Amino acid sequence: MFRFADPIYLYLLALIPVLALIRFLTYRNQKKRLRKFGDPKLLRQLMPDVSRFRPSVKFWILQGALALLIVMLARPQFGTKINNEQRVGIETIIAMDISNSMLAEDITPSRLQRSKMMVENLVDHFTNDKIGLIVFAGDAFVQLPITSDYVSAKMFLSSIDPSMMATQGTDIARAIDMATHSFTQEEGIGKAIIVITDGEDHEGGALEAAKAAKDAGMRVYVLGVGSTNGSPIPIPGTGDYMKDNTGNTVMSALNEEMCRQVAQAGGGAYIHVENNSAAQDQLDNELDKLSKKETTSTVYSEFDEQFQAVAILALLLLILEICIFDRRNPLLRRLSLFGSKKKAAATVALLLFALTAGAQTDRQYIREGNKQFRLGQYDKAEVSYRKAVEKNPKNPQAAYNLGNALMAQKKDSAAVQQFEQSARMETNPLRKSAAYHNMGVICQTHKMYDDAIEAYKNSLRLNPNDDETRYNLVLCKHLKKKQDDKQKQNQQNKDDKQNKDDKKDDQKDQKQDKKDDNKQQEQQKPQMSKDNAEQLLNAAIQNEKMTQDKMKKQQQQPQRRNVLKNW
Repeated sequence: MFRFADPIYLYLLALIPVLALIRFLTYRNQKKRLRKFGDPKLLRQLMPDVSRFRPSVKFWILQGALALLIVMLARPQFGTKINNEQRVGIETIIAMDISNSMLAEDITPSRLQRSKMMVENLVDHFTNDKIGLIVFAGDAFVQLPITSDYVSAKMFLSSIDPSMMATQGTDIARAIDMATHSFTQEEGIGKAIIVITDGEDHEGGALEAAKAAKDAGMRVYVLGVGSTNGSPIPIPGTGDYMKDNTGNTVMSALNEEMCRQVAQAGGGAYIHVENNSAAQDQLDNELDKLSKKETTSTVYSEFDEQFQAVAILALLLLILEICIFDRRNPLLRRLSLFGSKKKAAATVALLLFALTAGAQTDRQYIREGNKQFRLGQYDKAEVSYRKAVEKNPKNPQAAYNLGNALMAQKKDSAAVQQFEQSARMETNPLRKSAAYHNMGVICQTHKMYDDAIEAYKNSLRLNPNDDETRYNLVLCKHLKKKQDDKQKQNQQNKDDKQNKDDKKDDQKDQKQDKKDDNKQQEQQKPQMSKDNAEQLLNAAIQNEKMTQDKMKKQQQQPQRRNVLKNW
């Protein structure tokens, strides 16, 4: 296989016909001027040392050398090195939901961005495993076939966006079915399907697809992204939210029950992504349970540079051109040789420049990344800086610039790691100070004021004249004090509330104690004995009986009639 690493330089080959045309026109004008002096045959006899063919030969040799130099600048690369490496690992297909609901911002910065960070951390943890990437919404397609090239995986991951899908919706079954057919034919190796979604399945059939994957010897793991409370879906670039046909704002919520059912049917596990590190650890533990097998991985190394052979050919042509003299007379050889020395020096300088430009070094990758970073293409700049780090892991500038690219994409944890690595390797105190400064900015953004203060102090130790770092340090101290005061106030409010609750409890206890005392006093009153009660009862009966006897006697006596006479 053949390719040019920098094919843009091939446009310079257009100079070859232009120079040939200029040469032809110059030669024709020269012949016209010679005819004015006399007959051409007579002129040739008068100039026996002039050669008709040597200038043309020298010109075309130079044209050939120039063409080879241009080809060398384009960096021809022939074929690839194919190495078969023995690796022990598993195969993983990641199916990422990129429907519009993944733009919801109920988790910071959004469901989709958090999913990308999760996949990036997962790729960083892989060593000998194979990975593939599928994106889905209302439809699904393979974004990256299963491979061991983790750099390519990150490049494809950075370009994922909901606009890639013409059909919106969420068809989990389609994604799982496509993932089951994307593995290699290796047997006995653990195969995992990781579905990252918010669980809003609009098409159905996900449980059947997960069960079919389980029957085929695969495990389905579901990472639920989002909040169960729901969140509106922003429309990019408008500041508004999506609405339904009735004009109401669409609310998207994580369907945890659906995610659990799919994971259970697929023989895997459901993981709620709230904190990346915790979810990452849980997922790593689950993947470690899968069986690993020694497999043969075909690794394609970088294309082999072949500019050296082209440079040798160009050098040979230049040497040949120098050795050919314009005139036949040996007496003019010294003059010709002197002119050829100047020409040789110029050609050697051009050749050295081409040799240095032909090899793509870590510095050239850094320059490419710097151009992309200035244009705002932070994902492409990250790839260029990673290539520079891969080319020269001990280059502190590459690590520092990579940290800036990650920081611009809000990949703060990875950016801090690169800044720390750059600070360890850097010998220039100013650049080292800048690395600590950026670490402090990240910590300050996340309100980790203690770490930010320490980073700013380290930066000022290396560069005491940095006013911006000093200002940030003072600001962090002020914010730290406010944070501590707020925590103290909150603690005091909690204590006051606790004290009020304790007082209320004490009052309740006092009332309860009074009630208990009254009950106890009532219980302590002298009670009437059984004998006394019987005596009182008998006395009452006796009195009642005597009263009844008196009434009977009065009724038995004759009554007198008193007649009132009317005088």
